[in-house]
Amino acid sequence: MGQSVRDDASWLLKTMLAAFVLLAVGSALIGRIYVIPSGSMEPTLHGCQGCNGDRIAVEKVSYYFADPKPGDVVVFEGEPSWNTTYELQRSHNVFIRGLQNLFAAAGLIQGDANILVKRVIATEGQTVSCQAGDPGIMVDGQARTEPYVLQPPQNPISPETGSLACGGDYFGPVTVPEDHIWVMGDNRTNSADSRAHLGDAEQGTIPVDNVRGKVRAIVMPLSRIGTVEHAHA
Repeated sequence: MGQSVRDDASWLLKTMLAAFVLLAVGSALIGRIYVIPSGSMEPTLHGCQGCNGDRIAVEKVSYYFADPKPGDVVVFEGEPSWNTTYELQRSHNVFIRGLQNLFAAAGLIQGDANILVKRVIATEGQTVSCQAGDPGIMVDGQARTEPYVLQPPQNPISPETGSLACGGDYFGPVTVPEDHIWVMGDNRTNSADSRAHLGDAEQGTIPVDNVRGKVRAIVMPLSRIGTVEHAHA
């Protein structure tokens, strides 16, 4: 009887370890679930401080064969200047912290990096801007069609420094460097995106290598299950 119990416990432990390894491999190579923590991508993705934000399915395979395109909704790791207010939530208890790190490796909870979600507006070689009189966000001199932007805007826009068409303050022009992307939130007046980092060395652009994957669907809560639109111009 005792031997049988020990065998069962050993089998259960091995099964759990194998499951964690499979989850970790899947998270690293194929994709995983992320939680939306803020409202910067409203109305496309729902989230807010302390609320039940959308759970999104993100896959990596697409970007093994091609780089992100304008219109893609992507998950990426923030550059150092994007992480000034980021705090990793981990327990002070060594055992619990170890479990949290294990769950993070398996893609079940937040990892070590500051992971963000935005929409790609421009890619390498393209010039993006929005100035007084422009009908919208301009990419290589052409206004983007953006049906996904939150309207009316969440926060007021000063007519002295910006416009409704720009979704906030005027900016640019910025030419996106090689192997980088320019990203913006769909909730333009409540998104600390590329526009908020124009003083960086890369002028707010994000390296393609930082991209973790393409958002495919909302999987929770049940009332919001559905695919996520990638509005390609």
